[in-house]
This record gives sequence, structure tokens and C-alpha cells, in this order.
Amino acid sequence: MKSFKFGLLAATTLFATPALSAAPADVLSTYGDIAQQKYADSLETAKTLKGAIDKLIAEPTEANLEAARAAWIEARNPYQQTEAYRFGNAIVDDWEGKVNAWPLDEGLIDYVDASYGDESEENDFYAANVIANPTLKVGGETVDATEITADLLANTLQEAGEVEANVATGYHAIEFLLWGQDLNGTDAGAGSRPATDFDTANCTGENCERRVQYLKAVTDLLISDLEEMTAAWAPGGAAREELGGKGETGGLATILTGMGSLSYGELAGERMKLGLMLHDPEEEHDCFSDNTHMSHYNDVVGIRNVYFGEYSSPLGNNVSGASLAELVAEKDPALAEEMKTKLDATLAAFEAMKARAEGGEAYDQMIGEGNEEGNAVVQAAVDALVDQTTSIERVVKVLELDEIAFEGSDSLDNPGAVFE
Repeated sequence: MKSFKFGLLAATTLFATPALSAAPADVLSTYGDIAQQKYADSLETAKTLKGAIDKLIAEPTEANLEAARAAWIEARNPYQQTEAYRFGNAIVDDWEGKVNAWPLDEGLIDYVDASYGDESEENDFYAANVIANPTLKVGGETVDATEITADLLANTLQEAGEVEANVATGYHAIEFLLWGQDLNGTDAGAGSRPATDFDTANCTGENCERRVQYLKAVTDLLISDLEEMTAAWAPGGAAREELGGKGETGGLATILTGMGSLSYGELAGERMKLGLMLHDPEEEHDCFSDNTHMSHYNDVVGIRNVYFGEYSSPLGNNVSGASLAELVAEKDPALAEEMKTKLDATLAAFEAMKARAEGGEAYDQMIGEGNEEGNAVVQAAVDALVDQTTSIERVVKVLELDEIAFEGSDSLDNPGAVFE
């Protein structure tokens, strides 16, 4: 898999000019402040989600299930805007899999349709169904799942057998529990799990008590994980300390690493171009809920947040301050305008995709084979991301930072490998 690399001049004189409109230290402070608030908002919306889930469990009606689903979707908005912090911040990247790993082999968690199959050569836990089985016998091992606890999910089942598709925790495990499988392929419709799957007095899907137990445990675990990352970005927290230890040039490189890697390899490549090439709904990020268009849109908003030093909080906790955009404008006004133009063009492409989804055509339908118009909308968004990455490369050079490697993707760098 290809990475962008830049061999650049040492940054010994980068900040010698006294008239900068924003000091690098202030830019990094804003970057940290925005991270702290985004994770705090993610935590707050996760607590709201927990409240909706508690109500569903107490009164398992269709109305309460819909309310829990709506709370899940709202909880995704601030979280997805944090993803520009992953690449370059090792603390975030090492932690992120606990809350946002995907895709997942949902047969690990609960019942699935017969079309899913009951085994996989790559994954012994493919159809383990922990909700149905208090004792799991997998690959010669016995797992005691009598009580479905946060410890079981986090320390035994998450990435069990060292298989990344064994996702037992985080947003997508909760998403699967609330929606169930989306069996519509690239046709209209999301998952349609009934509320009675959580009704211990009138149970459908069997094992309702254990399903409730799982849903409680995985939601509590999401909250504790978000508490951890919110604390890490507070002043004096581990993530702030790690960032500060890199110095000013290292910190700026971290911002640009996050922007470039999310823009190119992760979002344009792995999350979008790959699924478009394969016309495969299994490659969409929020696949059970059909919320993928918002997931991708919020990633784009998150990239803008860290560049412009502004965060419009969905909870009203707005943050703004010194920005990378100001540093670039001081060094190269033409490039600053180019970068803004590219970021705006990308936002417009994703707004078009979002509007299409809100008009009734979900993202998995857009990437479907034969949907030329939908495919073109997604491809335009991919192209905009790739184009803005070339300007991010130029920012790295103008700021004379040390070598940076952006994440790559076979779907963009070596398309033939995707079909091998």
C-alpha cells in the first residue's frame, strides 16, 4: 500500500518571522481544545444514547427503538468529526478500534440470516453468536460467556483470535444490535430488527435477556472509552502531553498527517473508492443503519475543523482559535486561497451526496452496480478528496516540515490489486 512521502528541508527558520498572524503554539493549543470538546460532545451524546437505550429496555416498543436509533445517529455526529485526530496521534489511533472498528462479522454477536453462512476459513468466531451461547467452543478453546460483561466484550471477544473483523465493542456493535442486518443489498432499506428482540416477556429472536445484557454492557463500555479519550485531551492529559512533546514543527506535522491520511487513504480510498469499485454494500461504514452519508460528511467537516481552527458543536459548545489556515496565509497567501477552495469544493461534493441520501437514495444504493448517476456522485466526492490532498502536500512543503507519510489505499494506488 502506497504512502505519500515528502523529503523536506529542516524547519530551523520556519517561525523566525515575528509578524505571524498566529503563533504555532497557539495553533496547537486550538487543535487540542477542539479535540477535547469533540470527545466531550461524543461522551455527552453517548450518555443520551444510553438513556434512550435504558428506556427501550424498560419499555421495548417500536417507538422507543426508533428513539434509540435516532440517539445513535446523533451520537455519531461529533464522534465522526474526531477522526482527523487519528493519524499522527498514536494515543488516538491505538484507542480508536475500541469504539469505531469496522467492518464487523456480526455473527460473532447475535443471530444472522442463513445467507450469512456458519463458518469462515479466516475467522473461527465468524458465527459464534455470543448472545445465544453462554459457553463458546471455538477453535479448540472454550470461552465462558455466562455473563455478558464489559470485560468479556473488551478483553476476550474484541478482535478474538487476532481477527480484526471480530468487533464486539463500540458504535457499530451497538448499531447492529439496534438495527440488525441490512439484508437489502444495494436496494432500498436498512436493518429492521423488531423491538420485541429486547422484550423479555414477549421475546422474538430468542435470548432476549442476553441481548439486553449485551446492549447494556456495550453501551456502558462506549461511555467509559469516551471518558478515557476526553480526559486524554484535557490540559495535562496524555494526548496533549504527547502532542506537546513533539515540539511546534512536530505538532504541525501531526495536524497535516491527520488531514492528509483521512482525506486520501482512509476516506477516499478504503471507505469510498473500494466499495464503489466492488459495488459492495458490505464496504459502507454505517452499514446497518444507512447512515454512511453522514459518517463520511462528518469526516470532511472534521478535516476542515482542524485546518480552520473552528468547531461548531452540535451541543452548542463551539471552539475557535489560532489556525493552521492563518499560518499558511502568512507563508503563501495564494496557497491559502487554493487550500480553502479545495476544502470548499470537497464540502460541496459531500453536501451533494448528503442531499441525495436525504432525498431517499441511501449510500449503499449510490454505489450499486448500474447506478451511473449515484456512482458519479460518490466518485466526485472521492475525486475532490484526492484533489485536496495534493494541496495538503503543498502546505507541508510551504511550512518546511520534516518528512510526512500519508496513509495510502490500493483502491487508489494499485486498483488491480483489489480484484486479485
